[in-house]
Amino acid sequence: MTGERERVRWGILATGGIAAAFTADLVDMPDAEVVAVASRSKAPAQAFAERFGIPRAYGDWASLAADEDVDVVYVATPHSAHRVAAGMCLEGGRHVLCEKAFTLNAREAGELVALARGRDRFLMEAMWMYCNPLIGRLKALVDDGVIGDVRTVQADFGLAGPFPPSHRLRDPAQGGGALLDLGVYPVSFAQLLLGEPSDIVARAVLSDEGVDLQTGALLSFESGALASVHCSINGGTPVAASVTGSAGRIDVPGGFFFPEHFVLHRDGREPETFRADPASGPRTSLKHEAAEVMRALRAGETESPLVPLDGTLAVMRTLDTIRERIGVRYPSETKA
Repeated sequence: MTGERERVRWGILATGGIAAAFTADLVDMPDAEVVAVASRSKAPAQAFAERFGIPRAYGDWASLAADEDVDVVYVATPHSAHRVAAGMCLEGGRHVLCEKAFTLNAREAGELVALARGRDRFLMEAMWMYCNPLIGRLKALVDDGVIGDVRTVQADFGLAGPFPPSHRLRDPAQGGGALLDLGVYPVSFAQLLLGEPSDIVARAVLSDEGVDLQTGALLSFESGALASVHCSINGGTPVAASVTGSAGRIDVPGGFFFPEHFVLHRDGREPETFRADPASGPRTSLKHEAAEVMRALRAGETESPLVPLDGTLAVMRTLDTIRERIGVRYPSETKA
């Protein structure tokens, strides 16, 4: 792509809630144009297209993957289908932004990354937290040593539920459980600040279907730091995070991955509150990740420095190890 103001043409793959939220933000961006949507059948795609004024609706994924008028596809299926959906789009020559968890496991993630790199296509995990300006400010403070050497990171994400056995979060075939849907956030937050852990201990409460209802993990790092992460689909948690260093602490209250503010505590000083810029939009906005994709495409980049693929692979390895420790394995993996 050339030209800073050239519109980026998007395709949307899937028509669920997160696809609708992302599309609603996209159609509000003057440098983005949503030109096509696809679902497994025509009716939901057509209804989605009419809702958002999208010119083309496909009843299959392959047609979207082959649409040469589409620059980049946003893959918003359940993560059990990410490998197939994103892979099809990359093979069709499209760039891809793929929802989290990136795939079911690190093997599938590695296959997508190799495919994108081999075809010189842009690929990014839709880890919107990494694109949030306030999270960027927090990371910069930590990297600059404002709280000294990081000693501990704590983060949680739990929903009260209850979710019936028929819900996708309870379905092993769809990669159900707390870890991939919710735990990916605490793990990604910890690894944003500390990198990949050297050792992992984990425990979980499993459902009758064999997915995790709640999981806690302790991640150890070569630096000597520890991270405590927790996720749950059977109990609402504060969804908060904190980072403690040798010279201070940063607390991120309610909704740590899309914060309104965080508080910096330093020894001998009054607490400092850092707030999100109101001009950057609502805290729930997905525009930051969309803007990063479009910036990278215009710059000719195939990876985002904010959400690097090696970081995504590292997170998937951690999630794999946690699942190994707690004894969760998905049906498709038993055939691999």
